[in-house]
Amino acid sequence: MPALVNYSGEGNFCPGGALYANRPHVDVYYPPRKRSRITAPCVFKEESFGHQKLPSIDVLPDECLFEILRRLPGGQERSASACVSKRWLALLSSVRGDEICSISTVSDCSGEVPMDVDSDGYLTRCLEGKKATDIRLCAIAVGTGHRGGLGKLMIRGNNSSRGVTNAGLSAISRGCPSLKAISIWNNSAVGDEGLTEIAKGCRMLEKLDLCQCPSVSDKSLLAIAENCSNLRELTIESCSKIGNEGLQAIGQRCLKLQTITIKDCAFVGDKGVASLVSSASSSLKKLKLQALNITDVSLAVIGHYGLVISDLVLTGLQKVSERGFWVLGNGHGLHKLKSLTVTSCGGVTDLALEALAKGCSNLKQLHLRKCSFLSDNGMLTLAKTTASLECLQLEECNRITQSGIVNALTNCGVSMKALILTKCMGLKDVVPCPSEFTPCRSLRSLAIRDCLGFGDAILAVVAKLCPELQNVDLSGVSTVTDAGLIPLLENCEAGLVKVNLNGCSRITDFAISAMARLHGGTLESLSLDGCKNVTDASLVALAENCSLLRDLDVSKCAVSDLGVATLSCAKGLDLQTISLSGCFQVSDKSMPCLANMSQTLIGLNLLGCSLISSSMMDLLVERLSSCDVLY
Repeated sequence: MPALVNYSGEGNFCPGGALYANRPHVDVYYPPRKRSRITAPCVFKEESFGHQKLPSIDVLPDECLFEILRRLPGGQERSASACVSKRWLALLSSVRGDEICSISTVSDCSGEVPMDVDSDGYLTRCLEGKKATDIRLCAIAVGTGHRGGLGKLMIRGNNSSRGVTNAGLSAISRGCPSLKAISIWNNSAVGDEGLTEIAKGCRMLEKLDLCQCPSVSDKSLLAIAENCSNLRELTIESCSKIGNEGLQAIGQRCLKLQTITIKDCAFVGDKGVASLVSSASSSLKKLKLQALNITDVSLAVIGHYGLVISDLVLTGLQKVSERGFWVLGNGHGLHKLKSLTVTSCGGVTDLALEALAKGCSNLKQLHLRKCSFLSDNGMLTLAKTTASLECLQLEECNRITQSGIVNALTNCGVSMKALILTKCMGLKDVVPCPSEFTPCRSLRSLAIRDCLGFGDAILAVVAKLCPELQNVDLSGVSTVTDAGLIPLLENCEAGLVKVNLNGCSRITDFAISAMARLHGGTLESLSLDGCKNVTDASLVALAENCSLLRDLDVSKCAVSDLGVATLSCAKGLDLQTISLSGCFQVSDKSMPCLANMSQTLIGLNLLGCSLISSSMMDLLVERLSSCDVLY
């Protein structure tokens, strides 16, 4: 072997071909002490040193691979195959449920028993922001089939580069025929093509929620109406291409509608709303209309055909006049209406309110917000007319004064349980107590929030009119002092359970101590956020008298370590939540006291307590393992 021995490492080892060019078949010799690994002759050819491309299933065209994938025996196998590549995932997601070959039609060489389908309940999937992509929808379509099927799908927002499009919805329509609810928010890429596929493939659909989908038009609603007769809940918000035609089709075909919400759709008018309400008169229970170009005609239809409507919300209907609300009340169809909310509608006047009060005989909750033409006369008529009213909520109704509130309380029926006034600037702190009046003993909850004119004089009158109060909320009423609160405390015969005095900066320890003494046996929740004149003396009174107190908020109060120690040592006091946020006098000395309350404490707020060190805070968090601590 001179050539091999004299080889210097330069040039080709085998120039021109094989090492043994003249002997194509050579038996390879191995020493006797080792077993021969190759018993057959070896053929050294030039092709042996090259890379041979192995055969792969990926060389098959999509049509062949589709036929293979649709014959996979079970859902788990399809899910596993979907993880191979995006191509396999796309093909699997294109297989409709009726195209999947069942186990009986596929020969099973293994003899194994097929896995049962888990049908304990429907699955819910939510894609938000960057996670909202077609690839994820394809994966959901493939992966949920063997788990009982996807029941609810929510898509919030969109991925700017590769978000949800019609292709993703098409995959859902093929793989999730049992889908019952779909919600799409803020997506401009989804249009009629995708929703039409959903309508055709998901005929069990019961809920459709579209918000800010500018590419969706009446064509989508026409497809839904034609294929999804079980639709029960429809929400359309800020969809600029949806108008009367689509809503008319829904009204004619979807006769099981129970809930309808339509907001800010410029092309929706009286024809669409009237068709929906009149067609679903036997099933429609909840109706919400906001910022639509509808007139008195729509309210007339609601008043006549809303036979089973229990909840009605009307917001920002600028073209509806007083006549519309008058007809709404006199339509003799809203006998089952229990809750009515009207916001920013200029047509709500005293005359309109009287008609509503008479026509809605079973009304229990009334919320009027930003009704600028409503006055005290309307309040008096409402109180005398509605015997079933339980809760009256007025917000930013600035023509209503203290006289209207007093007249409403003295004339309301025995069902009135709650009165809520928010930012009603017409209230003034000048009102004499009527010489003869019937107290409103049914009222249990009173809330006066951010009414700057409300003061001690009105509060003293209300205290005499409402002796059975249990819940009092005076948050944001900075003009109330101890002089107004004390009469309220003394006249409450039932015992206060929940009191909110947030922002009542003029309340002092005197009133809080009186509250603890008079209502300590019933008080469960007390909030004093921002009452800067409340000190440790109030905490001492609460610890001694309020054995049922569970929630206490003394944020931004003048309490210190002494007050915290008093709460910790109180016998029979099992506080569950404490807020000491902004209490700059609370320091590390309070940490052992708070730790001793670990058996009952589930919520603790120490934000803004600058005298508490980080090391002590860490130790406290460790001790309060079952408590949520904010710091």
